[in-house]
Amino acid sequence: MGLISGLMGLLFGNSRNVLVDTAQVFRPNAERSAIRDADAKSESLQQFAAEFVHARQGLFDRAVDALNRLPRPMLALGTIWLFVMAMLDPDGFAAGMAGLALVPEPLWWLMGAIVSFYFGARHQAKEQDFQRVLAAAAVARQPGPAPDDTNPALRDWQASHGN
Repeated sequence: MGLISGLMGLLFGNSRNVLVDTAQVFRPNAERSAIRDADAKSESLQQFAAEFVHARQGLFDRAVDALNRLPRPMLALGTIWLFVMAMLDPDGFAAGMAGLALVPEPLWWLMGAIVSFYFGARHQAKEQDFQRVLAAAAVARQPGPAPDDTNPALRDWQASHGN
């Protein structure tokens, strides 16, 4: 009986479980892993929410943004409307296309440049706004001068080194 109790004391004594400690070397603790995953998800959701907090804009800014959103849907709907008109009024459609055929080629190049620059400038402005929001979020997440008390090992190390 002494041999078995000695073996059990060796394996499970002193508030330790040698089998569990050994198994965790080869297989991660499921409970701790779930806690880490939940913390990571929570932190990423908080960061995501912080990145998309927008400042209130005035009436003029909102009106200009609304106007800037119109060209793409108008171009798409206009193209679909051309197909509808070709079916509903083939003669009128043919007359319109004949009129477009009379437009000189340099004017088509100018139109292409204007549309390209419009969408390119809008894309660049939106990208810069997004980068500005990301930079503000990164600055907001910088740790302050206070020590991080959530890590006991770091707190103990700082205490032992006089920090």
